[in-house]
Amino acid sequence: MTITQEQSAWFAETFTTLVDNVEQVVLGKRHVIELAFTTMVSEGHLLLEDYPGTGKTSLARAMGRSVQGTASRIQFTPDLLPGDVTGITVYDQRRGEFEFHQGPIFANVVLADEINRASPKTQSALLEVMEEGHVTVDGVTRDVPVPFLVVATQNPVEQAGTYRLPEAQLDRFLLKTSLGYPDRAATIRILEGSGDATREVSPVITPQGIVSMADIARGGYLNPLVLDYIARVVDATRLAREVRLGVSVRGALALTKASRTWALAHGRTYVTPDDVKALAVPVLAHRLILDPEAEFDGVTAEAVIGQVLLDVVPPSGERLDERGQRENV
Repeated sequence: MTITQEQSAWFAETFTTLVDNVEQVVLGKRHVIELAFTTMVSEGHLLLEDYPGTGKTSLARAMGRSVQGTASRIQFTPDLLPGDVTGITVYDQRRGEFEFHQGPIFANVVLADEINRASPKTQSALLEVMEEGHVTVDGVTRDVPVPFLVVATQNPVEQAGTYRLPEAQLDRFLLKTSLGYPDRAATIRILEGSGDATREVSPVITPQGIVSMADIARGGYLNPLVLDYIARVVDATRLAREVRLGVSVRGALALTKASRTWALAHGRTYVTPDDVKALAVPVLAHRLILDPEAEFDGVTAEAVIGQVLLDVVPPSGERLDERGQRENV
């Protein structure tokens, strides 16, 4: 698929409008909002690890409203059952037949709040729907709405009574990031009421429009040299001495998809090494399993990815355009 200039301009303009819309209620976090919409358009899922009260719920709700879709919230607790997520089949005595009652997973944007507080059995209820886009209850497969985005959160504090997400589940999140606390200027605006979390944001695009954006993003051009760069970055994570398990093939595919979306969001129909660098930490860091000794010494996955980006030389002195040609900069 060759992307026209009209499609590219519409994509970038719509992406910017979506980010501007959500930034009305999530102040001072434009970069995180861009990452969130990159995840949605790339047909992935987002993991937010952050402290309570930083706006995670506001972000998910505003995204759902911006795409004129539905948003739901699941508060994960130790006694939550898989049926509480996917839905259950109930026998209707008046009609004499079983009826399926949809769970909160049937929404365009699903906030899975404090996902690590639920048991592994309940966490696993998300795996099929995150990967396949449907759930199976009592042998019947049902599709979830499109677009479909899971925004899962976990707190870095109060780990008592939590279940660490298994690596297989972490690998299914396209991107992991955090909102963090707003800066002083944004905090003052919040206190003044500028960032009212209950305020309604206006719809910017229909769900079908997001599907169209995803179709366009799949057509973003990736020069073989950029693909080789992605492969070398992934290989380097597997060879790093601080790492016990490096980035999987799924992680490499995730970085490729996200880079295409990121490039189009910034007005280009082709991916550059800078796009890969911009997304490497949020896309790859949570997929690493560090050596216990390295963790004890204070090494972080983000630091490992940062060092990999310093060590792996990108295609230098060139910009790779959509025709695969090289232009001197």
